[in-house]
Amino acid sequence: MNAETKIAGADSWTVAGRTFTSRLIVGTGKYKSFEENAAAVEASGAEIVTVAVRRVNIADPGQPMLTDFIDPKKITYLPNTAGCFTADDAIRTLRLAREAGGWSLVKLEVLGEAKTLYPDMRETLRATEVLVKEGFEPMVYCTDDPIGAKQLEEAGAVAVMPLGAPIGSGLGIQNRVTIRLIVEGAKVPVLVDAGVGTASDAAVAMELGCDGVLMNTAIAEAKDPVMMARAMKLAVEAGRLAYLSGRMQMRRYADPSSPLAGLI
Repeated sequence: MNAETKIAGADSWTVAGRTFTSRLIVGTGKYKSFEENAAAVEASGAEIVTVAVRRVNIADPGQPMLTDFIDPKKITYLPNTAGCFTADDAIRTLRLAREAGGWSLVKLEVLGEAKTLYPDMRETLRATEVLVKEGFEPMVYCTDDPIGAKQLEEAGAVAVMPLGAPIGSGLGIQNRVTIRLIVEGAKVPVLVDAGVGTASDAAVAMELGCDGVLMNTAIAEAKDPVMMARAMKLAVEAGRLAYLSGRMQMRRYADPSSPLAGLI
């Protein structure tokens, strides 16, 4: 077994007592079909898919159901509150999800406005406090604010998920400094959530020390979603290995690869 295989095999992560080897979480929206979605999930190697409770059918057997294509016995479903703009609406949505599927590990997002889809941190924190008291284990979408992330952790969030850029923008990570500060200060997993557009963006998130990356549009809106899913899988793995290996120091001037001493 080579060194890379050893690292990849042993390098799992844990959230709310559940352990995973893939650090890539993918969404289930915007795909042309459930079949395409399922193929992309398989190519990505993801072990968790996030599901918008209000938009994806997971409970009505009279309609095509996501569970017929992505097996919840093999893939962990992470119900989310996409489209919720108040704490009360998000809490109500997750209560319905728990009734439908028994889920306690959930993704919480409470949006502040439709234009930017930025989190409303005041409502997000309030929803987190209520959900934790009710026995939920919320992974929480948040701004890239180290103080806000710490407050969510103190309120009981089992993971904090700062945005890299606005949802669906594909702009990549806009503020590496604050993402790194969140990683350094957190005692729970940190996953970049939103803004990833291509494989290099995912690699950057992992090189910053994040525990994982969540994405949907970057794969679903690619011209070849299945191929992009594979690219994202490799990018997350490469970024993680680069982080673990410890990158070289940046220098202001050149430093020759071959020593100059002793030249004839």
